[in-house]
Amino acid sequence: MLPPKILLVDDEPAILSALVRQLRLVNRAPRPAYKVEALTSTLMALKRAEETSFDLVISDYRMPEMNGVDFLRHFRDIQPNAVRMVLSGTADLQAIVDAVNEAGIVRFISKPWTDAELTFAVETALKERELLLENQRLADELRQIRGLMSRQDAELRRLERECPGITRVNWGPDGSVMLDEIGSEC
Repeated sequence: MLPPKILLVDDEPAILSALVRQLRLVNRAPRPAYKVEALTSTLMALKRAEETSFDLVISDYRMPEMNGVDFLRHFRDIQPNAVRMVLSGTADLQAIVDAVNEAGIVRFISKPWTDAELTFAVETALKERELLLENQRLADELRQIRGLMSRQDAELRRLERECPGITRVNWGPDGSVMLDEIGSEC
């Protein structure tokens, strides 16, 4: 079993350090610990999302390049099965509503957070993601049994769930296939 991969995005390095420290202290035995990456730039985070898949992304709401809702909406387009959460010191009700409705977040965590609240929110979100992926797998299996989906289509969907973007092809202007130099585990 691979450890869940979490991406943290906040423009304040001290906040990122505190989040990373807390998530690395979580005892998940016998399950593997989290693999955590932290970035201060939403643009770099979107680029990273194109290179590797994440199980969970947590973003600050107020960011210099784009707000957390816009970032998470773009992130969802790249990795629709990743769970999305917002962390913010802003208690703006409209921001929360936008985050839920537009970016499909599962949780809004207020700054300052408690370690127990953060740990519970992350674990709950990852369990919900596991259930969602299992439901998708079972639905695909049923479609295949009923003849509504070919074995090839089911396999493509499985690969896409495990490694978002793996089934996409980048075509060059002359019709050639462009190979990306990605450091992905997929």
